[in-house]
Amino acid sequence: MEITIPSQFHYVLFFFLFFFVKISLKKNKNSAKNTQLPPSPPSLPIIGHLHLLSSTLHISFKNLASSYGPFMLICAGRATQYIVSNGAIAKEIFKTHDINFAARPEFGSSDYQIYKETLFSTLDYSKYWIFLKKICMMEILSTQQISRFVGFRKEERIKLLEVITGKAENGEACDLGFELMVMTNNLICRMIMSTRCSGDANEGMEIREVAKGITLLSGLLSLGEAFSLFKKYDLFGAGRKVKALLMRFDALMDGIILKHEKERENGERKRKDMMDILLSICEDSEAEVKLTKMGIKGLFLDLFLGGTDTTSVALQWAMAELLNHPSSLKKLQDEIDTTVGLNKLVDESDIPNLPYLQAVVKETLRLHPSLPLVFRKCREDCKINNYPIAKDSRIVVNLYAINRDPDAWENAADFVPERFLVNSINAISHDDPENMKGQNFSYVPFGGGRRGCPGAALATAVVHVTLAGLIQCFDWKIKGDEKVNMEEGAGFSAAMAHTLVCFPVLRVDPAILS
Repeated sequence: MEITIPSQFHYVLFFFLFFFVKISLKKNKNSAKNTQLPPSPPSLPIIGHLHLLSSTLHISFKNLASSYGPFMLICAGRATQYIVSNGAIAKEIFKTHDINFAARPEFGSSDYQIYKETLFSTLDYSKYWIFLKKICMMEILSTQQISRFVGFRKEERIKLLEVITGKAENGEACDLGFELMVMTNNLICRMIMSTRCSGDANEGMEIREVAKGITLLSGLLSLGEAFSLFKKYDLFGAGRKVKALLMRFDALMDGIILKHEKERENGERKRKDMMDILLSICEDSEAEVKLTKMGIKGLFLDLFLGGTDTTSVALQWAMAELLNHPSSLKKLQDEIDTTVGLNKLVDESDIPNLPYLQAVVKETLRLHPSLPLVFRKCREDCKINNYPIAKDSRIVVNLYAINRDPDAWENAADFVPERFLVNSINAISHDDPENMKGQNFSYVPFGGGRRGCPGAALATAVVHVTLAGLIQCFDWKIKGDEKVNMEEGAGFSAAMAHTLVCFPVLRVDPAILS
């Protein structure tokens, strides 16, 4: 399906003029309740602060916070949100008032979301959401399950290294971003439904394309969110295209579920994947809450949307930072050579013995959190940073700004992995897993609280061992010995704006490593 964005923006202008008086006279429903408001930049009629925002919202919010403080009010059209930009206030959201901010706001029109009642990432905080969270943490994304899939991770990592080896032997440039995306997509597909996404045409490949299309279109749906009177008009047709993609995904998943059910009946499922686990829960008549097949599909859609792009993007940022900091790359390479050697491939069991690798990953996630903005909805009236917050108000926690807060981090904008080593003044203990889950509120790479990322453990496992393999097996060169362009792109995962293309030079052939 080709995804295009209409160029007739005069239609939008028409609607602006048509509703000018109506919009101007209406006030945000929360304004009457909040008589005391936090600082806010000067706004314009109708558009509010839209003229101050760029496509990289997290950077715009960070820049505004430097002038208006760590807790400010921003209006995008008629949509109003409070922006949090430091760890102390984030702690109020993620810990002090965690349950009060355990809901997420709805974006765009839900008319096009066929999984509205089952999508784990956007469901309101409820008994059903708690049940799904329990399934994620105790079943499909538990430490035990992550360990069960270690073989899949190693196989996909070796396939990645083999592809790059071929390019190194032929002196070819490597589009590292593309290759990392292929690896993470294949890994997610294999864990969910025991099939790879690349190679011959199959369900995995189709699902990857559907997920990519949904991600591309999601931003367009926010126009109706900023100007709620436009919701029903679906000006660019994004809503209809998203619904069509979701229907396609739904049909694909129906086929995969049917195939698994038949194989389960015939005793052909020798090794359980995530689909088998969820089908068992679905069939359990004594489960505390009934998991439907629609619920299974909603969970898997979340995994495809959130588990592939974010992990590959984190790996790209890590490689880009190391390429721009050769001394850090050399230090990491020396650590791997000394601790693991060149006779075996770095494995997941080696990671605890590689503190500088851990520091590089932590520093990468500090500077480039996979989801730079976290959205929450207030469930009951409360106070945040001594300001009254009305029920249903929206809070945006800017993880990007928090992780780069100069009051919390020395040389906050610089890539300095050493800050995470034990003898550093800013050190975060490697023995404390809570620090990767948002309990240290000046460092929140995966959000925090009840709605923190449930896949953090899996993501970090993949990032550590994949990065180690890339550094162990290859030296890397940039065309013309230039530095990598670190411009950030738009989108939920804040990927690199420019493709990461570099030249691998073989150090040790992964095919001969045990």
